[in-house]
Amino acid sequence: MKRVYLALIFCIGIILLHGMGLQVQAAEEQGRVLFISSYSYGWDTVQLQIDGLIEGLSDNTVVDYEFMDTKRLDYETAAQLLYDRLAYSLSVVDPYDVIVVGDDAALQFVMDYRAEFFDGIPIVFEGINNLEWAGELAEDPLITGVVEELSLEKNIELAIQLQPQATRIIAILDDSLTGQTERENFYKAQELFPDLTFGEINVSNCSTADLRTRLWQQQRDTILIFIVMTEDKSGKKYTNREAIHTLVDYANIPVMRMVDCGVEEGLLGGYVVSMRKSGLIAGQMTASIIQGMDPAQIPLADSPNVYYINEEVMREFSLDMHKLPEETEIVNHQITFWERYENILIPLLVFVLSMVVVLGIVIYDNLHRRKLMEELEGNRSIMEAASQHDFLTGLHNRSKFVADLTQIIEQEIPCTLFMLDIDNFKNINDVYGHIAGDEALKQVGARMKAMQSQILTPYRYAGDEFIMVLLSEQGKIVEKTAYGCRRVFAEDFMIRGAKRKVTGSIGIASYPKDADTMEQLIICADKAMYQVKKSGKNKFAFYGQETENT
Repeated sequence: MKRVYLALIFCIGIILLHGMGLQVQAAEEQGRVLFISSYSYGWDTVQLQIDGLIEGLSDNTVVDYEFMDTKRLDYETAAQLLYDRLAYSLSVVDPYDVIVVGDDAALQFVMDYRAEFFDGIPIVFEGINNLEWAGELAEDPLITGVVEELSLEKNIELAIQLQPQATRIIAILDDSLTGQTERENFYKAQELFPDLTFGEINVSNCSTADLRTRLWQQQRDTILIFIVMTEDKSGKKYTNREAIHTLVDYANIPVMRMVDCGVEEGLLGGYVVSMRKSGLIAGQMTASIIQGMDPAQIPLADSPNVYYINEEVMREFSLDMHKLPEETEIVNHQITFWERYENILIPLLVFVLSMVVVLGIVIYDNLHRRKLMEELEGNRSIMEAASQHDFLTGLHNRSKFVADLTQIIEQEIPCTLFMLDIDNFKNINDVYGHIAGDEALKQVGARMKAMQSQILTPYRYAGDEFIMVLLSEQGKIVEKTAYGCRRVFAEDFMIRGAKRKVTGSIGIASYPKDADTMEQLIICADKAMYQVKKSGKNKFAFYGQETENT
């Protein structure tokens, strides 16, 4: 009987363990999603889309990210770079359950390479402002998403309500593809508002100083609406955040915008497309598909537009809050004491008066402790970041490089080291000064940072020496990366306000082909770079081979 009992207990244990294993597996298997953005993290709309997407997904969903950076690169270049990355990454990762794309360029890429990379995988898009195209694609049973529709008409109507004295409306845009499209839409709206004079500030035709002057000169009879601003005539490139700060700092009138990002930072806002809500809707669609819903049963979602207004700007320019639509979402609202406590102030007044001293002490103590905790946390974050990043270029520093490369070699992951050194850097410092040297270093760092990917990481090694670590030793990938490193020095550098040619020498060594330890690998790359220096500079060389011509 004892053996029978033991056997029964053993069988029950096996069944329970198996059931627990199935539950754990079910909890873990919540889907894999690839998010492809047309832009980069430099555009705050992207982060809002991602925040909304994550909110709409299950906590256990795995999300990978790819960025085309088409605000900085033309579509063909961005598409080729993304193609090269995906050709490798899709060959080494598990298949994705859903592809989510942000904005038109990413959707175009997915459709161009659907058969090769994404055959049979559901596609959810967001931020698509080509409504006709979006409707055509949504007829595909595996495609659905959220459209983006900017409404100039509703924004101008709102502006007239808030600024009835206005006689002119000025659009801030440039000659980018987005700017050209929105310029056409802007002037079409003139037919609906014959009492307004339509005009524009074309950032592409303005130097940095001219742009600031024109913003400063706009008067209170003008409605100013920000559409797109990526690069001025001086060659200065603007991220969304930089554009917003320029407008807020130099315009003496409120600036409207048709998307929600940046409103909290000093723009007036308007009838906007909510990027976070677009991401949220796309995330909810994706979650439904992962849970088994047929994408064909998920209809195309309308643009999530809302009235979105910055109360601080309304107060700054004495605009009447009562003229806003009732459904307006207000940001930076200053909640008054009465608004917060009007329902309880009167019945609790006597009690509050008797407890004010005690509550004051408690509140002060709690605030003091919270402030100390915030300061400690802030100092910890600053010290952690400073210990791993170079303060001048923002790249990972030498200690971070050593730690990363040590881990890579300990795990026996094949990799390739690219050592870059600025040619004649001492002459730059001697001729133009150390400030010019710092400018050159920062521009090299920025160009290397733009190359960063899941398998390629840049570091500042020491002085004018930089390092790229590529998690591959495959010939074609290494060679393509080598030419990419050489392009760091292809375009002129801005040194003390003038364009100047700066070149660099590059040495390349691979693990484990050329060396089996970190120290040996660095020495090999350094020797290859030194060979380039000896043979004329401005080239790259593989360890043990002849240099390549520029």
